Amino acid sequence: PERPRLATPARWGGAGSRGGACCSNLNINDVLGNYSLTLVDALDTLAIMGNSSEFQKAVKLVINTVSFDKDSTIQVFEATIRVLGSLLSAHRIITDSKQPFGDMAIKDYDNELLHMAHDLAVRLLPAFENTKTGIPYPRVNLKTGVPPDSNNETCTAGAGSLLVEFGILSRLLGDSTFEWVARRAVKALWNLRSNDTGLLGNVVNIQTGDWVGKQSGLGAGLDSFYEYLLKSYILFGEKEDLEMFNAAYQSIQNYLRRGREACNEGEGDPPLYVNVNMFSGQLMNTWIDSLQAFFPGLQVLIGDVEDAICLHAFYYAIWKRYGALPERYNWQLQAPDVLFYPLRPELVESTYLLYQATKNPFYLHVGMDILQSLEKYTKVKCGYATLHHVIDKSKEDRMESFFLSETCKYLYLLFDEENPVHKSGSKYMFTTEGHIVSVDKHLRESPWKEFFSEDRGQDQEGKFVHRPKPQELKVLNSSSNCNRVPDERRYSLPLKSIYMRQIDQMVGLI
Repeated sequence: PERPRLATPARWGGAGSRGGACCSNLNINDVLGNYSLTLVDALDTLAIMGNSSEFQKAVKLVINTVSFDKDSTIQVFEATIRVLGSLLSAHRIITDSKQPFGDMAIKDYDNELLHMAHDLAVRLLPAFENTKTGIPYPRVNLKTGVPPDSNNETCTAGAGSLLVEFGILSRLLGDSTFEWVARRAVKALWNLRSNDTGLLGNVVNIQTGDWVGKQSGLGAGLDSFYEYLLKSYILFGEKEDLEMFNAAYQSIQNYLRRGREACNEGEGDPPLYVNVNMFSGQLMNTWIDSLQAFFPGLQVLIGDVEDAICLHAFYYAIWKRYGALPERYNWQLQAPDVLFYPLRPELVESTYLLYQATKNPFYLHVGMDILQSLEKYTKVKCGYATLHHVIDKSKEDRMESFFLSETCKYLYLLFDEENPVHKSGSKYMFTTEGHIVSVDKHLRESPWKEFFSEDRGQDQEGKFVHRPKPQELKVLNSSSNCNRVPDERRYSLPLKSIYMRQIDQMVGLI
């Protein structure tokens, strides 16, 4: 969706989709922040695996040792999806009265993770001030705010994929500020889309609203923007989010999709989603990046399962060839353009979701193939290493935090049929960083809709005003059920019937 990672040129504007760095070296990402990133990012993975002792130990370690009062300049997007999202997910697991994953409660827990999430989010707020469009700066210093020499260019996904985490925090605290700034950024980006195609570019100037990067695609720079339009609707029930997603998905189908109309029949090439100019819809290049492999999973969520199967097969074929996904692959030359693989989860994520939708054992074989490749090519004495080169299998001394928060989690869930995620009766959704969120009616409660209008919330100097008074801190328990409106245009009847039996139970229950 994605979630979230290393730099590609599409992310040079700053906080790129599923990660990003503003540098000439595509393989560097300044996300660490000096706040025990991997420890924090992996909290709910321990819970999903049912390891209560290690989960409790890790939570206490975070509470006792992690602080955001640091002179660190960090990426707003990465800090939000990796750290804020994990703190909120772990907090809700601890305070869930049903405790579906086993005894994950912490003795004498006093909402410390929620307070930490609040502290971090407050330190991110300066990124949203003094920006003429409402689109945030890509980076902020945790102590001093926006650095004086800050870049005015940011990626669409980095600026527009904050609403899930910020919205959850706002609704848990009863303070609209965080959801308001994130939603304002989404609307600002949406209003800058092309009048002709409905597409957005991948890099924008936050002061002028001019598109610096005019490439529109499904990968780096844009991916989680689309993902969070749908997931924000699922979580919060705001119809405008669904309306934006449906319009965006239609534009994607109209201008990015190439190949035959039907996946498994007819003449022509199998479907492929390409990179185009946002204004003309004309092809810009002949490569796709590995982040795009999240898209079949998103298509599963809306019921477009047949297309998801085809696109997933394309990425799996690349994996079969190299034992990994190169960061960028030239589909015309049928060869990698950028050769590293940083243990990304997107293909595993889509494999897991397609198995849940179809229960076809083929996807268990795909998962085993991926697992065996990881064991063979990336395992080292102290963990798993980024592949520097997918052909010669040389390694880098680096294991990104999303390997534990996503790649391992989705692989584990793929094979664990009896996991509480599948059996508890509660309905769950994953953030773009793979953090689990229970979907329940408490997150649908929004007493501040009037504060989401375009003309409220900032004065002429860009300072926030007219905030509702924060309510007393509440601990909300996870409940069940979620909502979605599927696209029913193009999936085969057997797959539709298999999938819709599951998804229809989640419709209209809130």
